[in-house]
Amino acid sequence: MVKLSAYERQREINKARNRALLDQLELKQAVEGLGFPDKKTAQKSKAKPVQPAKRVKKDSVEKDAPRRQSARLRSSAAVVDPNESPSKKRKREAEEQERLAKEAEERIEAQERERLAKKPRHNDLDLVALTDEDAAAVASLSIELERITQNAKAKARGDPEAFVFESEQDAKDQAQVEELRERLQSLKVVARAKVTENRVYSAAYHPEPTKDLIFFGDKHGQLGIWDARAPPDEVDDEDESQAETQENGQYWRLQVHWPATSKSSISCVKLDPIDSHTVYTSAYDCTIRALSFTSGLSREIFSNDETLICSMDFAPSGHELWISDAAGGVTHLDLRQDKSKGTWYQLSQAKIGSLSVNPTRENFLLTASNSKELRIWDTRKLQSMITDLSLEPSTTEFDSDVVTQYRESKEGQGCLRGEWRHEKSVSSAYWDPRGRGIVSTSYDDAIRIWDIHSPAFESSKPFPSARPFCRISHNCQTGKWLTILRAQWNPNPNVYPHFTIGNMNHSLDIISCKGERITRLSDSSKITAVQAVTCSHPSIVERAATGNASGRCVLWAPVDA
Repeated sequence: MVKLSAYERQREINKARNRALLDQLELKQAVEGLGFPDKKTAQKSKAKPVQPAKRVKKDSVEKDAPRRQSARLRSSAAVVDPNESPSKKRKREAEEQERLAKEAEERIEAQERERLAKKPRHNDLDLVALTDEDAAAVASLSIELERITQNAKAKARGDPEAFVFESEQDAKDQAQVEELRERLQSLKVVARAKVTENRVYSAAYHPEPTKDLIFFGDKHGQLGIWDARAPPDEVDDEDESQAETQENGQYWRLQVHWPATSKSSISCVKLDPIDSHTVYTSAYDCTIRALSFTSGLSREIFSNDETLICSMDFAPSGHELWISDAAGGVTHLDLRQDKSKGTWYQLSQAKIGSLSVNPTRENFLLTASNSKELRIWDTRKLQSMITDLSLEPSTTEFDSDVVTQYRESKEGQGCLRGEWRHEKSVSSAYWDPRGRGIVSTSYDDAIRIWDIHSPAFESSKPFPSARPFCRISHNCQTGKWLTILRAQWNPNPNVYPHFTIGNMNHSLDIISCKGERITRLSDSSKITAVQAVTCSHPSIVERAATGNASGRCVLWAPVDA
């Protein structure tokens, strides 16, 4: 018999004491965790009948997965040093309590996420289902939306020949810029609020001239509605010192897309161009929803369970919607028909992150993709592809091979009207209100501007020039935590064309259609983050709104407005 040392004898005594203690508590799982084999259990496991292949695989997965245990079992499973000092014991117990509290919190959060994920995604939802706010807040939102519907605000149509000056009349062009600069350089931060809970992804400004009503879509499918000039609550004398840091206006948060995760980021927000009484939102949950101000209902108008929706835009008539996706395709949807009647065209091998319909010549579609290409398409040719290629009338999908074949055929001449390649991915491209100017942003840190003369649209030949007339250096390296910077035209067709874009220096740049910077708005005392998302009032020139990565939004306007 091997003689044990004093250390080994003490070790065996400790093991026996622990085994006896655990056996008294009937903690078989804890005993197994200490490494004491149970021969009976092992023999019994060998006698298990053979299971079907699928079942054996499932059992194997469950065996490898961590086993759920009660808090008592987990705490008793840990080996306690019998010579533990009181200070170490207090520290161990505190750590154990902290661990248990953290696990309980995680369990509650998981249950809440599971509950929210079961909410209906495709059903019609009313305001009560869309928000967790109290009945009074829901009622105030309903009244506000109903008040807006008293006046229809159709989207104004631009004139392609507006603000077009001959070379000998450059003084008139400069006069327009100076007039605009005088009106915009005095804009200040007049309202601030945390409108959404997460990063702002998209925004739209309502055209109602008596209000500043702005819609912000965030990273987790939430639509924030901000009445930025709503009367503020009365401030007591004791709280006057905090007036500078208080939120302004009134806002409501609606969870229009589910689940409330980054899988439901609202990629685009659009207002109905006919009467502005409906707000449309597209999201990464592969759906587009429409919230009606008159009925207070949010309904699904389009669904694609396979591909992320990146952008959308209306034809000026308001009945047709064009949708771009991450597979390089665009979908044409007639809202007067069933949502299943859409037609899909794959116009790129890479994601089309931005799409824009010409506001004065609705047959011209602008796409910007990760393939570094900005393209202009004639939608009349796309829609005649079935007839020209003698395809089945029921065909609703055209992949890139079919589109390329058609473009290269005699019948498809004029389908692709213009193509301009950037040095890196094109993050956005939009038509100006006149339908002749284009502004694009790219990861190559440049803003490019084109001006296409009207005669080029009348011909079926490709546009004569592929070079932008202006290129502006602009830092577009937003990285992972900021929304992509996009240059957004002011939608007002009655003023000299200009656009807004966020600046990495926490400011807002306003630039003319000729590439001249009109003004740069900033306020370091109130803004300490990049204003990545921008939009402008469709009918009031001296209004702009911005949003940042924390959901905080800003209204820029004259102080005395």
